[in-house]
Amino acid sequence: MTTEEQLHPLLKSFKERMKIFHNGEDENISRILESSEAYILKTVGSQDISDPRIKELVQERARYVYNDQVEFFYENFQGDLMMLSLENYEPEEKHD
Repeated sequence: MTTEEQLHPLLKSFKERMKIFHNGEDENISRILESSEAYILKTVGSQDISDPRIKELVQERARYVYNDQVEFFYENFQGDLMMLSLENYEPEEKHD
């Protein structure tokens, strides 16, 4: 049995949003949230999981994965992903 400390920090809020009231899928949902977090952070070029916009995107992607619809996530959230990517963009310094 996995303890609450080993589960993803967004698990509780994800389950509330999805109206999941049992614990039987906690480990699977935690893995989904973990992979979604990695995807979002890499996509937007940030490591700031405390940003509420990033948390929301992590949960939204996890929702799409959970419902076997992940192929539609990028298309539906492209604007949000692009906006955060641009905010986090740091041009490379050119050395002549």
